[in-house]
Amino acid sequence: MPRKPRIEYPGAIYHVMSRGNRQEPICLDDRDCGTFVDTLDEACAKTGWLVHAFVLMGNHYHLLLETPEANLVAGMKWLQGTYTQRFNSRHKLWGHLLQGRYKAMVVEPSGGNYFSTLGSYIHLNPSRANLLGSGTLSDYRWSSFPLYLQPSKRPDWLVVDRVLGELGLQDDRKGVLGYRRYMAKRVEEVVSATEPKEADVDWAKIRRGWYLGSSEFRDELMDRLDGTLKSAKRSSLNGPEMRLHDEAEAERLLQAGLKRLGLNESALPGMPKGAEEKAVLAWYLRKHTTVGRAWIAQRLAMGDESRITKLVRAVNQENRYAKIRAKIKDS
Repeated sequence: MPRKPRIEYPGAIYHVMSRGNRQEPICLDDRDCGTFVDTLDEACAKTGWLVHAFVLMGNHYHLLLETPEANLVAGMKWLQGTYTQRFNSRHKLWGHLLQGRYKAMVVEPSGGNYFSTLGSYIHLNPSRANLLGSGTLSDYRWSSFPLYLQPSKRPDWLVVDRVLGELGLQDDRKGVLGYRRYMAKRVEEVVSATEPKEADVDWAKIRRGWYLGSSEFRDELMDRLDGTLKSAKRSSLNGPEMRLHDEAEAERLLQAGLKRLGLNESALPGMPKGAEEKAVLAWYLRKHTTVGRAWIAQRLAMGDESRITKLVRAVNQENRYAKIRAKIKDS
């Protein structure tokens, strides 16, 4: 089954999230929760990971994770596999504990309020799930939020300066109190919202996106994805990042093909929709990329996408296209 690619590089930042299989619990009691945190502690020691925020919920967890080395995949395999073994051993169970592949959204390290946005999103999970009752956010034990407020209890792998810094706070007594007040206000926003999941407009990007950052960061990730594809079969990968990458490659081939045919892109709308040059360009793009017919029809001004299949078949079978094919085949 096709899977989303993993983009790994030294210093990468990720929002990692994974749910229980069939959305069932991954922790049945506090002892399980403690085991998960202990396993995360071991994983960080093995990999050198830094965690900027985390929360462990009943049936899922979130991490704002930094990988000084390019080792997300290896580290996550150990973390999830080891915790699953420990959970199953304790409860005399077997099989998968976590659902499919974990989500790992790549985060731009600077240039926006990405750390504070994700920190709030992660720390507010208990509030959004209505788990606080009459208590406060700091009463929820299985989160990094209480550790933000108690520096002496923080593990070495938990770093708070990036989240605090984006809010204009320092890691000192004044900064800790400022963060407590800030998060208390955010809890009020969640509680008073008609739909708690929509209390912050940026949260939709976190839930649905594959990266969090600027368009320049997205382009940088596309370049890194080229390296990933050299070691993986294209047919085994899917997802929005792959579609974006494939469209960029199709655009490159289209521009090269137009140049070989001596055509200017601005001339395409004025040419017949079924022009031989357009047909050959469509054939070439279908042959060498995975972009869809709709994308090709739109870029080549060919009208309805249903025309593409018929013309591509004709280019393959009819000699009248041979000369144009010869011009373009080495693009």
